[in-house]
Amino acid sequence: MADIVDIAVNTEGFSTLVAAVQAAGLVDVLKSPGPFTVFAPLDDAFAKLPPGTVQTLVQNPPQLGRILKYHVVSGKLTKADLEGKTSLTSVEGSEIRLDLSDEFEVKNATVVMADVEADNGIIHVIDNVILMG
Repeated sequence: MADIVDIAVNTEGFSTLVAAVQAAGLVDVLKSPGPFTVFAPLDDAFAKLPPGTVQTLVQNPPQLGRILKYHVVSGKLTKADLEGKTSLTSVEGSEIRLDLSDEFEVKNATVVMADVEADNGIIHVIDNVILMG
């Protein structure tokens, strides 16, 4: 198997996420043993942000890092592990609202592919960038 970063690098649709993780200096963290649960936005999710947002964030690594850490939770949590939970605490420190009653939703995003296994955790692919606040 591969770690979270290797999976993102080798999976179509994650080029913006990979570039953001590199720009924020989080590659080594996400290659560490973890384990982590990552809510990974697809390129299409980043494209939904207002024009220039991604470029502005790449030029501000601390802010970009906070937003990316908001998409990561400590531990390896499958969809089944999350059943019945209404929130999680991100590694950034803020709460992330969950809703598994109808679809698998994380704040303002829907999980489009759950439970992608990695050596150091699990990835849930999402259709929107989840914003703090």
